[in-house]
Amino acid sequence: MVRLSICLVLLLFFTSCEQSPEKKGTDHLDEKELSSQSLIVLGIAQDAGYPQTACKKSCCTDLLKNGKKGALVSSIGVIDRAEERFYIFDASPDFPRQLASIQDYSGLSFDDLGGLFITHAHIGHYTGLMYLGRESVGAKEVPVFCMPRMSTFLADNGPWSQLVDLNNISIEPLVADSLYQLGQQLKVEPILVPHRGEFSETVGYKIYGSKKTALFIPDIDKWSVWNRSIVEEVKKTDYVLIDATFYANGEIPGRDMSEIPHPFVEETVSLLDGLTKAEKSKVHFIHLNHTNPLLRKGDAYDDLIAKGYNVAYEGLVLNL
Repeated sequence: MVRLSICLVLLLFFTSCEQSPEKKGTDHLDEKELSSQSLIVLGIAQDAGYPQTACKKSCCTDLLKNGKKGALVSSIGVIDRAEERFYIFDASPDFPRQLASIQDYSGLSFDDLGGLFITHAHIGHYTGLMYLGRESVGAKEVPVFCMPRMSTFLADNGPWSQLVDLNNISIEPLVADSLYQLGQQLKVEPILVPHRGEFSETVGYKIYGSKKTALFIPDIDKWSVWNRSIVEEVKKTDYVLIDATFYANGEIPGRDMSEIPHPFVEETVSLLDGLTKAEKSKVHFIHLNHTNPLLRKGDAYDDLIAKGYNVAYEGLVLNL
């Protein structure tokens, strides 16, 4: 009799679960209908992720102690529904989860991966390429779009050169300020930006969909040393996802922050202050260091939102 009662309870439990299923694979993505082309944010953290290795500050220890979710490393995906293809911009260390996320959301398979666009040779932006090698998926000639120095870096240095030698990847060299047609309605333009160039140059990407455009610049030294105006770029672009590594100077005590130059969010906000409310709403801050208070809901986050800007989040969908 007891065994029968337990069976009935279990049957009722599983039946009730089946009556209100969650949408598989999309629980962290915006539930909106995909247009012909869509941009999806796959990660927002700086190269080393959040929580960050060996961090003893409360920003990371609280996450680990309470089992809370942090943030995946900065990356975006673009789905071209018209061509049934998708692309990933920056191959982060979190590549397996990000690949699975965009596949689940789009309904496309790994074979529909049209290629990866790499911004530069810092650890959070290309090391995910390792998952295309023989130890993992053993991919066949996945196009990797990158600039000349980045191409040479991959081809001449192990273990990345093995990916080239085994034809796991096919390097597709890019030329700055050139427009690359990926489909009838999707185009990409690499744009050089000043950033520490130990191993490669650095680019951002302008992405052109059938209706809207997006600018992705996860890393830059300072807006003042760029040969373009970020103010003007915001005005003529529909979505702008830009470097928010650090919120303010002094964020990393004991380190000279001039050695790791990025535009502080406070500086960017001051620079964009003259924009209209509609123009400010185009801006989505991305690539946040684990110390950046914008990663945690609080005064800094609330103040930024009140000023009309956005903080990117994993699963944000922007139709192009």
